[in-house]
Amino acid sequence: MGDYIKVGMADYKTACGEDLLITLGLGSCVGIVLYDRSKKIAGMAHIMLPSSKEIRNNSNKAKFADTALDEMLANIMKMGAMRTRLTAKIAGGAQMFNISSRGSTLNIGKRNVDAVKKKLNELRIPIISEDVLGNYGRTIEFNCSNGDLKIKSIGKGIKFI
Repeated sequence: MGDYIKVGMADYKTACGEDLLITLGLGSCVGIVLYDRSKKIAGMAHIMLPSSKEIRNNSNKAKFADTALDEMLANIMKMGAMRTRLTAKIAGGAQMFNISSRGSTLNIGKRNVDAVKKKLNELRIPIISEDVLGNYGRTIEFNCSNGDLKIKSIGKGIKFI
């Protein structure tokens, strides 16, 4: 059995082999997994905000969709992952509170999901599965040995993508 690696909010970690990556409490935040199935190398990020360009205090690169993915990608490639073999799985981006505004400015969950999808498209990393949006939180666990992303949600049970 490998290591059990916890990814905090505004954080990312890398793992390989038999390791498990887990992040708790994805509400409007998005969990992103990049994975090289052949090498069994993965990275998981728990991003909070869509863009580092909108915030003055943007020194924590793992906090933002636009910078966390670049950092994590560089790290898993140093571990031996091949960019052409990478795939992504994403979860989260919920609207946790009922907002009566017509604009999407306050729907940070949707903005996070859109930013993650845009960045993965720019990096040419395909999203092979997702469990996003809605109005409920999620905890995710990624198994590096088989590529399964386990999603636990209160009232929704457990599913694998």
